[in-house]
Amino acid sequence: MWETYLKGFKSYLILERGFSENTKDAYIRDCGRLFNFMNENYPRISVKDLTYKHLQQFLKTIQTPSKDNEDKILKISTQKRLVSGIRAFYKYLLIENIVENDPTELIELPRLDSKLPVVLTNDEIVRMINSIDKSTYRGAWTNLMIEILYGAGLRISEMLNLKTTDIFKKQELIKVIGKGDKERWVPLNKVAFKQIDLFLNHSRSKIQPKKGCEKIVFLNQRGGKLTRIAAYQAIKEISEKASINKNIHPHTFRHSFATELILAGADIMVVRELMGHASVRSTEIYTHLNTKHLKETLLLYHPLYNKRVK
Repeated sequence: MWETYLKGFKSYLILERGFSENTKDAYIRDCGRLFNFMNENYPRISVKDLTYKHLQQFLKTIQTPSKDNEDKILKISTQKRLVSGIRAFYKYLLIENIVENDPTELIELPRLDSKLPVVLTNDEIVRMINSIDKSTYRGAWTNLMIEILYGAGLRISEMLNLKTTDIFKKQELIKVIGKGDKERWVPLNKVAFKQIDLFLNHSRSKIQPKKGCEKIVFLNQRGGKLTRIAAYQAIKEISEKASINKNIHPHTFRHSFATELILAGADIMVVRELMGHASVRSTEIYTHLNTKHLKETLLLYHPLYNKRVK
């Protein structure tokens, strides 16, 4: 019952989250621990019915020694990763509208140093855009995809679900349907709207949409909805062509969007709203991405350091 969702979850980890094969395998194993626990103790409970209380009981099994082996207790770092895997699994279920609530939100474990996400500089993104062959249909949607992902900080699933009726050119806004079907409004610059018009009128207009895809902005060559795999592959190819040696995936542009705003002095609560984060904790990681900038500020403005420099 639980295992039926693993195939889609694996694709989500690699294509949308950009995880390596090793990390993906570790997350799958960690989720397997939960699946085994639920199948043994609560065989009638599905992914939709799991509650925080079930998770609490499961976590006790990894946080306390067993009767057979008092030394058999998972290290804090392993516990942290295990919970991350389960949280990622439920994020996937939310995105796919398989569940309506995330029971993992209340889980708390000893906090370790967070791994900072990979981000791109504005110059690197410009290099990627300049390396795209925009004369092809694939190049046209790749160019617009980067423009929107970086310009609005969307999740790849939000961008792929974007419809022509979600674009409000006069107001310079797009309507985004996020996790749990939550709706938010995100501004885009005028250049991005010109790119949207150019794409819709000169590239997408040559594609015959399949039934049910008439309003979808990003269509593949056959008129169907563009997939995450296609988006991921296009970005990988462009990053290699632009000679950028970073592990880049669609979510990287979302990280870069938030980082640029935070470093420019944007209010963290506004960034949270733009990104559609349920909790500000998810946004706070971007405040730690430029320690060099913080050190330079300290040296420049702190009176003690300022006097010593003089």
